[in-house]
Amino acid sequence: MNFRPRAKDEPEINLIPFIDVLLVVLIFLMLTTTYSKFTEMQLRLPVADTDAQRDYPREVIVAVSSDGRYMVNKHPVTGRGPEALAESMAEAAKAGKDSVVIISADATATHQSVITVMEAARRIGLTQITFATQSSAQAGSK
Repeated sequence: MNFRPRAKDEPEINLIPFIDVLLVVLIFLMLTTTYSKFTEMQLRLPVADTDAQRDYPREVIVAVSSDGRYMVNKHPVTGRGPEALAESMAEAAKAGKDSVVIISADATATHQSVITVMEAARRIGLTQITFATQSSAQAGSK
């Protein structure tokens, strides 16, 4: 029998599983923490009454039908070319070059008819153009 004293191995702590667990806890805390929002700006937006703000003489409303006919401020335009349309738009633009052209085109109107309105506005020097739309709730009720 061997009665010699054995060399005692020192116990060793394996750190790899410990680090793995700590990384999982760290990721969990990072994902579930809510951050304070100190960087937000507190804004008070101005309130406007849209009907009171509208300046009707500055608007030139051009309606485009699905078959390519035009109406400028509810007056029909004779002819479908940009020349006739530009002439009607020039008469309707009471504020001169500051007038805003509002294109109200039918959903099935051709792209060319809308481009014709834009070309007519360019010819008479009107550069402010916007498009009229309707909300999907209004479209569904019709």
